[in-house]
Amino acid sequence: MTITVRKLHPLIGAEIRGVDLRRPMDEATFAAVHEAWMQNLVVVFPEQPITDEEHVAFTRHFGEPEIFHQTIIRSKRVKEIFRVSNVNDDNELMPPEHPTVKQVSLAQLWHSDSSYRAMPCVGSLLHGVEISRTGGETQFINMYEVYDALPDSLRSAIAGRRARHDFGNLHRLADLKPLTEAEKAAMPPIWQPLVRRHPVTGRMSLYISPIYNDAVEGMDDASARKLIADLTEFAEQPQFIYKHRWEPHDVLMWDNRCTIHAVTPHNPTERRVMHRTTIVGDALVLAA
Repeated sequence: MTITVRKLHPLIGAEIRGVDLRRPMDEATFAAVHEAWMQNLVVVFPEQPITDEEHVAFTRHFGEPEIFHQTIIRSKRVKEIFRVSNVNDDNELMPPEHPTVKQVSLAQLWHSDSSYRAMPCVGSLLHGVEISRTGGETQFINMYEVYDALPDSLRSAIAGRRARHDFGNLHRLADLKPLTEAEKAAMPPIWQPLVRRHPVTGRMSLYISPIYNDAVEGMDDASARKLIADLTEFAEQPQFIYKHRWEPHDVLMWDNRCTIHAVTPHNPTERRVMHRTTIVGDALVLAA
């Protein structure tokens, strides 16, 4: 295949054409896609009407697909699919107060997928099955550039420190049903460095996942919350952000080791069905 790569933003995001996600990639195509991904952090493959099985198969080019530890969002039909959706497995629109919709809606807060795991995921692939036209854009931040631009005050505040990533914080934020003891045991809080080094590019990036961060090493709770809020406010400056406006059957792939993302609000009465796979982490986070 002959592929083309077109930048979508000066710092983050590119479109890749010439790849059919329904077919296996040869070595040369994989190398070109991987290089574009590493350079641009987020890549979009337009016009890819793939099945869930094809989605999972394409993901396996990059690593093993993660199986989400909760059944609330996991597909009943294809276990590797994480359903970012306000429509249930029976194709019924769920009301805004439904626990699944409340949990999915927290994706409107900045986060990095699976940061609460001892070995966080490598990346994610999201398929726009049914897209929203009343919002629902997905925004990404280049955390390499954020780290490079940090003012001295924030840089010194994070130097050598770790933040805690707790999946349970998600439930506290949305006033969801508390985690069961089994869920807590399956996913205990984990401490991760606030500055990490990318295992492929070698670049350093700020590593926060505000939706899961509930503590910072050596700080009281109030100071920790303020630091995470200040870092988030600095990161969400427009120059660091690519906002993707979805078209039907776009597939986005992003690198969770150097980005954070969030979705913009949309009308909850409009169907939005997005299917995600997540590439299992293969190494501990490298402290910079």
